[in-house]
Amino acid sequence: MVGIIDYGVGNLFSLRSSFGSIGEACVVSGDPAVIRRADRLILPGVGAFADAAKKLRDSGLFELVLEEARVGKPLMGICLGMQLLFDRSFEYGEHRGLGLIPGEVVPIAEHIRPGLKIPHIGWNALTYQNPSGLYRGIPEGSHVYFVHSYYAAGCAAHTTAVTEYGGTLTASVQRDNVVGCQFHPEKSGGVGLRILKNFASM
Repeated sequence: MVGIIDYGVGNLFSLRSSFGSIGEACVVSGDPAVIRRADRLILPGVGAFADAAKKLRDSGLFELVLEEARVGKPLMGICLGMQLLFDRSFEYGEHRGLGLIPGEVVPIAEHIRPGLKIPHIGWNALTYQNPSGLYRGIPEGSHVYFVHSYYAAGCAAHTTAVTEYGGTLTASVQRDNVVGCQFHPEKSGGVGLRILKNFASM
């Protein structure tokens, strides 16, 4: 069973519907006992890094996510949930993340060609880097849906895919049992559903 972590931030019910459509059992919960019983976990997130990190701590789930990841349970962060996997973010100050993947979250504006719209919103192609079972059966160049103004940097050793938007941006990462997608699989059509199915078999 997939546990979608409810800490007050995230696109929870679209994710639940996506897992239902691929025949995978899932539960949306902020209950530590339920989260511990899940076979794998999804950390969603939308909004600002500092607010999300505070809500994760205030809910008592920050340490639980760390514990579950460190014992080898598959964990996927999506969008802001992926950014929370890193050491720190520079979104409106400097804020500490979970530290499960080395790297930091920085503004897109400092990296892409001037004049492009921020946030980066829309469908972009994936270029694969380091291998990941997340993309099993998915051709390179497949398009997925992004909505973000910040991206993960300093994480090349764990980057599994990048995308181009006036510069090269990290699209996904993996370190052992911990994976992250900057894009939204639950909004990425058949490709996104296959990614979620692959995660459910990790």
